[in-house]
Amino acid sequence: MTTVAEKIRELLEREAKIKEMGGPEAVEKQHAKGKLTARERIEYFFDPGTFRELDIFVKHRGTLFGLDKMDIPADGVITGYGKVNGREVFAFSQDFTARAGTLGEMHAKKICKVMDLALKTGKPIVGFNDSGGARIQEGVDALSGYGQIFYRNAIASGVIPQISAIMGPCAGGAVYSPAMTDFVFMVKNTSYMFITGPDVIKSVLGEVITQEELGGAMAHCSKSGVAHFACENDKHAIDMIKKLLSYLPDNNMEDPPYVPPKDDPTRVSPLLDSIIPDNPMGAYDMKDVIREIVDDGEFFEVHEYYAQNIIVGFARLNGYPIGIIANQPKVLAGCLDIDSSDKATRFIRFCDAFNIPLLTLADVPGYLPGKQQEWGGIIRHGAKLLWCYSEATVPKVTLIIRKDYGGSYLAMCSRDLGADIVLAWPTAEIAVMGAEGAANIIFRKEIQSAPDPEAKRKEKIEEYRKLLYNPYIAASRGYIDGVILPRETRPRLIEAFELLRTKRVALPPKKHGNIPV
Repeated sequence: MTTVAEKIRELLEREAKIKEMGGPEAVEKQHAKGKLTARERIEYFFDPGTFRELDIFVKHRGTLFGLDKMDIPADGVITGYGKVNGREVFAFSQDFTARAGTLGEMHAKKICKVMDLALKTGKPIVGFNDSGGARIQEGVDALSGYGQIFYRNAIASGVIPQISAIMGPCAGGAVYSPAMTDFVFMVKNTSYMFITGPDVIKSVLGEVITQEELGGAMAHCSKSGVAHFACENDKHAIDMIKKLLSYLPDNNMEDPPYVPPKDDPTRVSPLLDSIIPDNPMGAYDMKDVIREIVDDGEFFEVHEYYAQNIIVGFARLNGYPIGIIANQPKVLAGCLDIDSSDKATRFIRFCDAFNIPLLTLADVPGYLPGKQQEWGGIIRHGAKLLWCYSEATVPKVTLIIRKDYGGSYLAMCSRDLGADIVLAWPTAEIAVMGAEGAANIIFRKEIQSAPDPEAKRKEKIEEYRKLLYNPYIAASRGYIDGVILPRETRPRLIEAFELLRTKRVALPPKKHGNIPV
């Protein structure tokens, strides 16, 4: 008869063997690539001693192509829950040392179980993706596993935060689950995502391209917009995920976490009085404005390298998280285009889903002109911005800093799109279009008939500019609630969001709208 002590020893031995993962040689290969192992990532992510693993003894059930003779520890994925900075979080971490972390039936079931638990308990879920893709030997069972994960991504969207860390290969069907989550982190030089790899592209199209060029961190952070963060290494990525979580609530029924502020809520910033150039065509860095306004100058930027003509990210005002959307005059003069509209739309919808108030900083001369924008669907993409601001029910405060023209005035959360409070600096310019274009239309006959048409044109441009390039006409109509001194921006915004903290809005009952995707 087996004694209790022997049974306990057997348990410990079984666990120890599984925790060796793919063995010392496979672990060494992982380290040689500059990557942490799946278990090291879990250990670094969770508060010490808090992680509880689920399904450590799960095994695959495959029998074809020699699978019945293969032992895959924990079936290639570690799943469980624990605390991150004291808050409960669920996670899964694919183990590349165990048969390349390939996904089969039971591997997927483990992931689905933690996703279901995260949804039931209303807690965030983080996935560390490092996998060779579908386990080909399991065929349709592997495909079914991916499908079950995709379904859960869709159902959990807007209910709990879903975060993906790409820390190795992610190809074919494996890329879709991360793309369906809220935020995607990638690691430079060790992670990549693509539907078809370089070899297939070479054989079909004759194009030669490296994995990094095709689907590396910077490719997806700067070109495709699939990824939101490009990190230096695995630990940097995990640190960034922890930082992101600090701004997010556990679920859509809770408010984002308040942190007692160290920064004075009444602090004024004289620097802001002179940050706008006297030359209306002059550029400045909107990030300087943001840092002057928010608590301790801390701004957690999202999508830093993508569509840089618009800025999105998280910060705190008097300890409360907010989402910031701001035009960047340094890039394309802050114009809205296809990519910036998509970038801002997705961020706004995330904030609205998770009760994070929105601050919009407007300095926008219009939508980017050109046939590529028109053929690419700027009308459809630009409409998304109008849509998401209108639909958002969280507190919405807009600050007009300088230019705010035409349709882009509306798109940057005007009063008509549901802004609760609209403030402006004295440098604000609100008009249907720029002075040059407006003067050419309004005073066309006068300009053409003048002895010196060019001099007359300049005169009329200046006339239009003096008449309309200010915030006071809009303020006289009630479209702007107040024109404020730039230096007083921080305390005025804090007051506005404090006022709106009890805002409640109910939209008409419906299954869902039909956003122009």
